[in-house]
Amino acid sequence: MNKRHALIAAALAVLSVSETALAADTEKEKCFGIAKAGQNDCASVMGTHSCAGQAKKDMDPTEWKYVAKGTCAKEGGSTAMPKGGK
Repeated sequence: MNKRHALIAAALAVLSVSETALAADTEKEKCFGIAKAGQNDCASVMGTHSCAGQAKKDMDPTEWKYVAKGTCAKEGGSTAMPKGGK
């Protein structure tokens, strides 16, 4: 396999992964108030930290996790961003 074939194969692999990721994202939603300490999916909406896994307490309404669409309320959370969130 020459460099050209390798480059084409790599490009096709990236496109394939990108389509899968997009499909997965459309099937999930942010759910506030259900993350346990250290198990949030990303930054706090209040700006207290900027990364996943940094939640300090369980069920903080400013912390969120991705869940399957339609399951947030069943888990005791809310899809509405808390007041004052960014």
